[in-house]
Amino acid sequence: MELDLTQRIESEAAAYAGGEDRPLGSFVLIMGAYVAVVAGLSGTVWRSGRRLPDRLNWPDLLLLATATHKIARLLAKDPVTSPVRTPFARFSGTSGEAEVAEEVRGRGPRKALGELVTCPYCVGQWVLTGLAFGLVLAPSPTRFVAGMFTALTGADFLQLAFAKLQT
Repeated sequence: MELDLTQRIESEAAAYAGGEDRPLGSFVLIMGAYVAVVAGLSGTVWRSGRRLPDRLNWPDLLLLATATHKIARLLAKDPVTSPVRTPFARFSGTSGEAEVAEEVRGRGPRKALGELVTCPYCVGQWVLTGLAFGLVLAPSPTRFVAGMFTALTGADFLQLAFAKLQT
């Protein structure tokens, strides 16, 4: 029975991958790590005697969304943070103003981590989780840091608008 289940899982994974190298097992490990982080942070909140809010207010939602966007793009696309992605990706050019394009490299866990760290949408979930729990555990410093990245996002838009006006 166990061998049959293993064969079925491998067959489904191969059918899903369609001949491509898709590190599904490594993705499962990354999802497990994320669940462990959320469980650990939830436990920290519980032990601190704090409660998770019933809902986030609109100002905090806008602050978190904007800061998450900026931090995720800095981590996944900024040239200065490329040394962090170097073990998992290969430079392949530029992809926008002050952003790099990278190709994921490796197999298994290396490839799966590469998919995570080069994707602003993917890394954004981790960033948001940190910021959201930060609002519960350390609201003032979290709002300060998120506010800085929100202001930086606004400054980026002004830079782009200014450059556009110069042309």
